[in-house]
Amino acid sequence: MSQTINEITRRRTFAIISHPDAGKTTLTEKLLLYGGAVRLAGTVKSRKAKQHAVSDWMELEKQRGISVTSSVLQFEYMGHKINILDTPGHQDFSEDTYRTLMAADSAVMLIDAAKGVEEQTKKLFHVCRKRGIPIFTFINKMDRHGREPLDLLDEIEKVLDIKSYPMNWPIGRGREFTGIYERATSKIELFSGTGHGSTIVPTSVGDLADPAIVDAMSEPIYNLLKEDLELLDMAGDAFDQEMVHRGELTPVFFGSALTNFGVGAFLETFIELAPQPHEKTSNIGVIQPEHPEFSGFVFKIQANMDPSHRDRIAFVRICSGIFQRGMVVKHVPTGKSIRLSQSKQFMAQDATTIDEAYPGDIIGIFDPGIFRIGDTITEKSSFAYEAIPKFQPEMFARVHLRDAMKRKQFVKGIEQLTEEGAVQKFRSPDIGLESPIIGAVGILQFEVLQYRLTHEYGVDISLDYLPFNIARWATGENLTPKSLKTVDNLVLKDDDDNFVVLFRNEWAFNWEAQRNTKVTYLEHPPIRQLADAT
Repeated sequence: MSQTINEITRRRTFAIISHPDAGKTTLTEKLLLYGGAVRLAGTVKSRKAKQHAVSDWMELEKQRGISVTSSVLQFEYMGHKINILDTPGHQDFSEDTYRTLMAADSAVMLIDAAKGVEEQTKKLFHVCRKRGIPIFTFINKMDRHGREPLDLLDEIEKVLDIKSYPMNWPIGRGREFTGIYERATSKIELFSGTGHGSTIVPTSVGDLADPAIVDAMSEPIYNLLKEDLELLDMAGDAFDQEMVHRGELTPVFFGSALTNFGVGAFLETFIELAPQPHEKTSNIGVIQPEHPEFSGFVFKIQANMDPSHRDRIAFVRICSGIFQRGMVVKHVPTGKSIRLSQSKQFMAQDATTIDEAYPGDIIGIFDPGIFRIGDTITEKSSFAYEAIPKFQPEMFARVHLRDAMKRKQFVKGIEQLTEEGAVQKFRSPDIGLESPIIGAVGILQFEVLQYRLTHEYGVDISLDYLPFNIARWATGENLTPKSLKTVDNLVLKDDDDNFVVLFRNEWAFNWEAQRNTKVTYLEHPPIRQLADAT
């Protein structure tokens, strides 16, 4: 047990969240660089470049220069096992980000120094707060013209309603951003590197009593730093790590992911302060990571990570016990036993076989088609971890297959991509070979579906967009398509045979909900019932 506790203690599993274009994937790449996981950082700035960010493995991501799926990146650093969950920043892929946050013990919130707290950042922050996830803040792009650091801190506190504590302070702004001041040690780190940060930037370290350090700063920058530090000291707020772990205080770091300024210092301090894996809620109560029985849950499914093998990987967050390759586990929703003979650890799409893993780790296991997002696996018990709710789709389209000879590939592709959570799939209550209807949060999800069906399954489709923007799951006694149908709605079923009703707008939904009181409408599908297995 002591070995297990030691292994749990050294784990750090966190997600990175931000608004699009705040530099999230770039920061992820630089954390890998400073963690020793890569020798040369890629860049997503040049979409035609031969190198791309390690975490952006899907071909579509390389073409567009954005992340459209979450990535898992794992490496050893300073005696710790680091699990980074890189997530899409674009709001159209919020559902993938939400699922990933279920597997994280903390989050790094990335903020653009020029733009401050943006809309998508607010939404993801509130998801973290609702789940009680500690949040660390990295204010990025300090090497560009932006807002004053004190104004940014004030905005974080007012807009997000959380206390902030600057762990370091920028020396200079914009083009004159040349270093950081570490408040805990009073040390100054000056950067002498240039370029786009493909390698670790050289620095010189000292303090305000070091003549060489003072002489390296211009007089205006030196005076501004002294004024800023006096203001911070006057504020008098003390750092409280317990408040951080309760999600009531966010430690703030300043830097530039593009030039690597401040990245190394951030990584070292973050690892010291971030929480180790903690307990998870289940239907029988709280499960501690020290619990001896192996358990975990599926938070992501990805097909075709290796196109040549047409593989299908279920990503599992280990919550308790020790995983050992080849062990037999119970798939709780069905009660079936599964031997986990193929298990992987990831650096984006690059995988290595792993024989042993501990709570906090993320492993990829071969999925024969049985796993779904949110499924619990255990060594022998039948408890289940809290369900991962689906986002309510807001856009809908009927999918048409252009070549009927490709129907087999079409059905397989649609099934696999919907089980990944890329989109949600619905059908007419009258089962037949009619074209399915898909629902998504945003238009980019449709583009990803169309692209992946073409490039991974060889299927050409067209989309017929539908005039509905609200979906509700209908429950009640003796429901039939006829009892739910009106002139202005569309009655469908999901893959669990639940009735789903599409409405044109909020007014149409409210009118129908008031008219037909025998029906209860839910914003999310009913939770799947577990198999009666022991």
